[in-house]
Amino acid sequence: MSRTSNGYGRAYECAWMSALYYALEPIRPFRVVNNASLHANKRAWMEMSREKRGVFLRSARAAVGTILALEPRMTECGHDELLLEFQRDEAGVQGDVRDIIIRRKEIGWEVGLSIKHNHEAIKHSRLSHSLDFAKEWFQMPCSEAYWSAIKPIFDQLKQESYRGTRWSDLPDKEDGVYVPLLQAFMDELQRAYQKDSQMPKKMVEYLMGTHDYYKVVSHDERQITSIHAFNIHGTLNQSGKAKSSPTHVPTVELPTSLDAIYLRNHSTNTVELCLNHNWKLSFRIHNASSVVEPSLKFDIQFMQMPASILNMECPWNLLSLKRK
Repeated sequence: MSRTSNGYGRAYECAWMSALYYALEPIRPFRVVNNASLHANKRAWMEMSREKRGVFLRSARAAVGTILALEPRMTECGHDELLLEFQRDEAGVQGDVRDIIIRRKEIGWEVGLSIKHNHEAIKHSRLSHSLDFAKEWFQMPCSEAYWSAIKPIFDQLKQESYRGTRWSDLPDKEDGVYVPLLQAFMDELQRAYQKDSQMPKKMVEYLMGTHDYYKVVSHDERQITSIHAFNIHGTLNQSGKAKSSPTHVPTVELPTSLDAIYLRNHSTNTVELCLNHNWKLSFRIHNASSVVEPSLKFDIQFMQMPASILNMECPWNLLSLKRK
């Protein structure tokens, strides 16, 4: 992720904290946790132009009421303290993709938000000569066949890296690097599925994250904020003491079989993976820097998801901003 994209992401998280603050202030006691992520996000916020801050605030405020309606425990009357906290950066490495966590310690309840600005990507995992993606994704070490297949490719990239070669100057990058790496990746997924029928479920759980959460995506050009409810473990949308949400958030139906895996038509850098229960994912491989290095990134996106994932859109034009 570029420095600009990272800055926009942090600033948008800050806009969401602001929207939560103003929505909750008249309702109940709460506290924003003071931590390193708060300070980093505030710095990113201050680096944004006034116009950009306004866009981010419009986006967050258009959807914050929907989140509060989905989670009545956030707004129900109580003398206990509601905590709002920016997630630690290292939590994402451990599989927790939430950016903001709202919790009430006294009742053992929490809900998380994954905040995205102008993109739907879920993970930016890597392939390299030493990274064991299968062990990380579905608790099954990569096979010797996989390591043997990728070794000559990464040996070549190491040599080009020592020479300081730029990716743009590398001949036959697609057919010489991307395609054989993706073929090794596809073969390894097939082998893993043959060994463990739970592999599709485990992989999707890893890619979506270890905790339930609402994924919030700002689409600035369309002036819409999307909300996707990833309720894998059934912890979202819990009723309060006296109030329930008017909207039901179903528990997500996870895949149980791998139906197909292939290179996208006319593509040399994208694999498509079809699973049952209407799951479809794309894995686009790309270089993460201008200079060749023995590591490549995946941009992973859900192309299709089951109807049990609640999707809501919040248009900005329905919002009347009373606070600036």
